[in-house]
Parts: sequence; C-alpha cells; structure tokens
Amino acid sequence: MNGVLDHLAIGFGVAADPMNLLVAAIGSFFGTIVGVLPGLGPINGVAMLVPIAFAMNLPPETALILLAAVYVGAEYGGRITSILINVPGEAAAVMTTLDGYPLARKGLASVALSLSAWASFVGSTIAIFGILLFAPLLAGWALAFGPAEYFVLMVFAFCALTSLLGEEPVKGVLAAMIGLAISTVGVDANSGVYRYTFDMPHLADGIDFVVVVIGLFAVAEMLQMLEKLLSGISVKVPKSERKLFNMKELRFTWWSTVRSGFMGFFVGVLPGAGASVASAMAYANEKRLIEGKDPDACFGKGDMRGLAAPESANNSAATGSFIPMLTLGVPGSGTTAVMMGALTLYNITPGPVLFEQQPALVWGLIASLFIANVMLFMMNVPMVRVFAAMLAIPPWLLVPGVLSISFIGVYAINATTFDLTLVVVIGVIGYFLRRMGLPLAPLVLGTVLGNMMEQNLRRALSITNGELHILWASPISISLWIAAIGVVVGPMAYRRYRRGRAAA
Repeated sequence: MNGVLDHLAIGFGVAADPMNLLVAAIGSFFGTIVGVLPGLGPINGVAMLVPIAFAMNLPPETALILLAAVYVGAEYGGRITSILINVPGEAAAVMTTLDGYPLARKGLASVALSLSAWASFVGSTIAIFGILLFAPLLAGWALAFGPAEYFVLMVFAFCALTSLLGEEPVKGVLAAMIGLAISTVGVDANSGVYRYTFDMPHLADGIDFVVVVIGLFAVAEMLQMLEKLLSGISVKVPKSERKLFNMKELRFTWWSTVRSGFMGFFVGVLPGAGASVASAMAYANEKRLIEGKDPDACFGKGDMRGLAAPESANNSAATGSFIPMLTLGVPGSGTTAVMMGALTLYNITPGPVLFEQQPALVWGLIASLFIANVMLFMMNVPMVRVFAAMLAIPPWLLVPGVLSISFIGVYAINATTFDLTLVVVIGVIGYFLRRMGLPLAPLVLGTVLGNMMEQNLRRALSITNGELHILWASPISISLWIAAIGVVVGPMAYRRYRRGRAAA
C-alpha cells in the first residue's frame, strides 16, 4: 500500500504542474463539446488532437493527459443531447435516452443533467480507485479471457437483454435480430466473402455504428418532431423548475450508481468490450433487479435509476479501459487504441514494463484522470441551466440544426456522401420502426455485439477444429453460462412464484 501511495504522490506531482492542469481543463472542456455533437464521439475527438499535441512538442505525459481528459469529457458530454432531445451524442450514451429524455419531458431536464453528472463522477471515481488498487491483478484476469470466454460474455449480454424487451418480447427480439443482421454486412474477416453488400463497394467495410446510431436516433427523432410540428402537436419540453437533484434523489439512485460503477469498471477492463456494452449491461441489470422488487419502478418512462445506471457504467468503463492499455499494451477500447498510437509517436510502448520505465507518465495519467473528473463535475453542474436552455430553441430551428451537426459527424467518418445517404435511409426506417412500437435499445445492442460475438465464436471454434466443447471448457465460461441461464430463467420463475402466492 505504501508503494501505491508513493507512486500516487509522484503522479499528483506531475498532474499538479500548471501546464498539465491547464491542459486537463482544456481537454475536459473540448471533450464535453465533442460528446455533445452527435456523431463525433471520443474516438474522433482524440484522433483530432493527436497530431496537434505532437506538432506542439508537448511532453508525452502532457499529451497523454490531454487525450485522456478529452476521452473522459466526451463520456460526460454525450449525455446532454440524450437527455434534452433524445439524440445520443456518442454511442455509449444510447442507453441514457431511455429514461433521460422521459425525465426531461416531465420538466426535470436540469435535475436529470445534474444527476447524470453526479453518476458519471461516481462511476469514474470508482474506476480510478480500481486502477490504483487492482491494475496488475485485473490485467491478469483480462488475459484469462480468450475467444470462447468473450463469446459467452456476449451471450450473457444478450440474455440480460431480456429485461429490455418490455411487455412485447416478440418486438424486442425482432429488433435485436435486425441489429444482428446489420452487424453482418461487409466483408467476412475470415473468408473474405462479401456479405449483403449488394455490389456496393462502400458497404465492404460494413455499416459504421455511428451511422446506425445517428440514423435511428437523430434522424428518426427529428422526423417524429417534424411530424408533430406539421400536425400542430406541441413538442415543447417543459422548463425545469429545479436546477439540481436533491438528497432524496441522491439516496434513491445511490445503490444503482454504485453497482453500475463497479460493473462498468470490470467490463471496461476487458479489451474491446467498451462503454457501450457496459452501459447496456448495467441498465439491463438494474431494470431486472429493481422491477422484481419495486412495483413502482418505471424504467423507460423516466426512472432516475435508469438514468444513473448507464451514466455511471459508461464513465467507469471508459476509465477502466486504461488498465489493459497500460499494463498489457492491449487497447481496452477504440479510443485507447488511438492513444496507444499517440504514445508510439514518442517511441513509448505500453505494456508491463511501462510502470517501471515511465512511472511519471503512468501515475501522472492516473492522477490527472482524478483531477479531470473533478474538473468535469465542477464544470458540468453549474452549466446545467445553460445546457437546458437548448429546450427553448424553437423546433423549426432545432430540427435543421441537429440534422446539420449530425450529418457533419457522419461525413467525418469516411468523407463520403454514401454515408449521408445511408444515414437518411436508416433514419426513415427507424422512424417507421418507432411508429410500429419496436424498441430501439435491443437493435442497438445487437449491432454493437453482433460482429464481436461472431468473430470470437469463429476464433474459438478454429482453435478446436469446430469442436463445441471449448465454449464451456473453462471456469469463466461455465460461470458465464450459469449467469446467462439465471438471468433468463430467474425472472420467469420469480413471476410464477408470485402468481402462485397470489392465487393461494
């Protein structure tokens, strides 16, 4: 423990340097703006700053602090448009729309924004302490996950999806199947065969997740808003009476925030899992856990616990993803992969020896994550009223404004007009799916997990020449299979038990 404190003292000495403090503040603010703009996301935000940081000859620890602050700031910023106009600023904020936007429709926009900032702060803090205490241990645990374990983890995530299906599970399963179908578009990475590309070269690399999210949420939501506007139906969100959440609401959401923070951290440690998976699993877990005990729970209709859970989880996962990057040299997410590329510009190779060769870099980064987290909380809470002022923008200005920003974000991915056409097509389809009552959360989760699930299954089977026993050969796999069966069978058994008790 003394060694950790000594290293942390070194880290805070680096992070407290005036230049590094200024860089952390700038990165936090820029990251928040990046998170607000639909389609950009943390990967693009970090990628834009890598050449700038290198061209300015920033020291490696200062450059890494800047990029980390942008990453964490984007996770904070993604919630703002999710809550206010039902348009996620980035992929990990998709689950925030489920209860964040209904809260805004109830006149609690400022309360929801402040509560989500608090949940994000708690989740990031949990992950930072987790990095301090368990980084080497968790890195070894992450190495125990092979392709088979990752596949079963994806199965568990889909089983947890059952709690997102609502009262019409057939529609939910159909939405998840559509998401899985989208994930199969493109060149098969193993065989090189073109799948569902319809001889369109632009589909060879598949449909980018950002295009799907922007289409389903930004375009479809704006079409719905436009429809209501043309029909003479008011689409105004009530002005929030209160600026901040109160202590009663903090206590009400506390355990959901903490549970989801721990879950997000452990998911973030797994290379490639990411904040999107963490937020979906945390929301599903809280919905299933709470609705079984609390008949007054209203997940999907403005339950504050449904807002706090994904916000805590996605920030915790984003912070936790630094563990495999620093200790194993394996990117924990797409954003940390970009950051690893930035380190190579300085001839620094992340991995087990990094803690010994570059202690100022590693521990300075960890300390700066804590400082940036505090800065973001202090920056976001006072600006709640400013963010909520977006609700005062008239729809005739809001609709083209959001669509313009969204299209810029989509165009920035590959710089092709094909993506713009595709996002409009997906948006129109999403509009009709909403009209038919299909939930979009299972569709998004299917898109996120589908490709990852397929690739890990095929890698696992290639190890044993097609033998299925590898899928339940390890203790981790067996534990995940048991958990997956439990989350499916448990709620059904509990409901049957309650009906039996009521009948007696």
